[in-house]
Amino acid sequence: MTQAKEGLSEQAAQSTVALNPIVGVNREELLRALGLVAVEAVRQPLLLTKHAGAYGADLVNILRGQSKYTPDPKDKRFADKFWAESAIYRRGMQSFLALKKNVMNWVDDVEFSPTDRTRAAFVLDILTDAVAPTNSLIGNPLALKKAYDTRGQSIVRGLRNLYSDWTTNGGMPAQVDKRPFKVGKNLATTEGEVVYRTDMLELLQFKPTTATVYEKPLLVVPPQINKYYASDLTPEKSLFRFMLSKGIQLFAISWRNPGKQQADWGLANYVEEIVKASEAVLKITKQKSLNVSGACSGGITLATMLSLLASRKDKRINSVTFQVCVLDPRTDDSDIGAFVSPRTIQFARERSRKRGVLTGQDLSRTFAWLRPNDLIWNYVINNYLLGEDPPPFDILFWNNDSTNLPAQLHSDYLDMYEKQPMSHPGTVDFLGHKLDLSKVMHDTFIVAGVTDHITPWRAVYRTTQLLGSKNIDFILSSSGHIQSLINPPGNPKSRYFTNKALPPTPEEWVQGADETKGSWWDLWAEWLHARSGEQKPAPKKLGAAKYKPLGPAPGTYVHG
Repeated sequence: MTQAKEGLSEQAAQSTVALNPIVGVNREELLRALGLVAVEAVRQPLLLTKHAGAYGADLVNILRGQSKYTPDPKDKRFADKFWAESAIYRRGMQSFLALKKNVMNWVDDVEFSPTDRTRAAFVLDILTDAVAPTNSLIGNPLALKKAYDTRGQSIVRGLRNLYSDWTTNGGMPAQVDKRPFKVGKNLATTEGEVVYRTDMLELLQFKPTTATVYEKPLLVVPPQINKYYASDLTPEKSLFRFMLSKGIQLFAISWRNPGKQQADWGLANYVEEIVKASEAVLKITKQKSLNVSGACSGGITLATMLSLLASRKDKRINSVTFQVCVLDPRTDDSDIGAFVSPRTIQFARERSRKRGVLTGQDLSRTFAWLRPNDLIWNYVINNYLLGEDPPPFDILFWNNDSTNLPAQLHSDYLDMYEKQPMSHPGTVDFLGHKLDLSKVMHDTFIVAGVTDHITPWRAVYRTTQLLGSKNIDFILSSSGHIQSLINPPGNPKSRYFTNKALPPTPEEWVQGADETKGSWWDLWAEWLHARSGEQKPAPKKLGAAKYKPLGPAPGTYVHG
């Protein structure tokens, strides 16, 4: 195996801890996992004593200065020189590392079932990371130095930040300084018009930036759990601006942020709305077919629509792109999949039904607990211990500008998680037909991220085996869930992997994959060009006689 493939395999192996935020984690399941830990500790006291003794021996070696415990080079918590140069802090760090190692050794030795072992490891990993010395003022040398240098003002600012987060951010540490950003001013600024509006969506048409454009338009379907402008951040990071520069006629859906009044909006309603929006795109561009692209949950909705159109022998779709989208989710895709049970799913369904929506705040909290060191403790240290404001980062601003899911749509997604209709074609009824992706024959472009913790790339790869199409391109980008998509050309670190063969397993795919340096955006543009017809003069006006502009992009729903 080449060095690039070895690195790819290593990164993928370290990125398997995924979590389905639509299902979430029931507090009762977490408490049950802790109960299992307590029961086994009591039931097997000799085993507990063995590992406690090993930890004690480690502590003795640490106190004597004879310990060999060192942090992972990728663990940023202990990157500062204090941890190596100070005998006191070095011993504190080593004591924590020894605790974590011995706790996990105990979990490995206990006679857990595979599922219960995964549960126990997950909750104990969270608990041990919570007591890391870096998370306390006295245990964090940088925080103490900052307090000394500022004569205590950093502590005052930290307490102020803590109070602000407690009262305005649901008790979670803020991840981003939102003040520098304003949608429509320095984010989502690509010029365009709202050319169609319903209660559920606004259809945006973007102004061409080239003298000629390709005939067949592209319609982008964003996730319902996020706002569309991940593809249109700053001008330098805007996928939309890039596609316009390549002569693509571009349209995008902007979903309305639903409240409890829209609790009955379900998957069928969203599919029907996309069908209507596609009709508007075709009439505006005077075409018989169009290309479509869907990301994350938007891709799930899009795939459902493709199955419906195939059953109707509707030929309006020319090609399809799926971005970081899992159509065949399985509990073994993630370590925390062990927490997903019929009871967990029912609890999630009942909670959103009671509220009318699955709130964006709940979704954000679930995402954060997926990677607590990066998304929680990192900001506890920055915001509270160091008294700093969180960074003004455009991607994090977008990520925190979350939306709600209507209770019915949430329930429909949970049904899909339970019934697995995409991997069991012909078993689930939807709008008068049986869901069946094997009837979807369009050319398909699929993008996954090698370090994606939300939609693991191995799960994304399974889509290649679900579709009836014989012309599928699978692209593996070298970043995570969002960073793999926001990948403008010019970044020297960008790379992606391709393999024309689509073997049954992702492991086999990796063996034959080739690395290309650069952004997959260029490859996608070429792929679309080949499927977008001839070039013609760019339209001088947006919209059409029956679809007159209703207001400038980014529209009104994006602000909801």
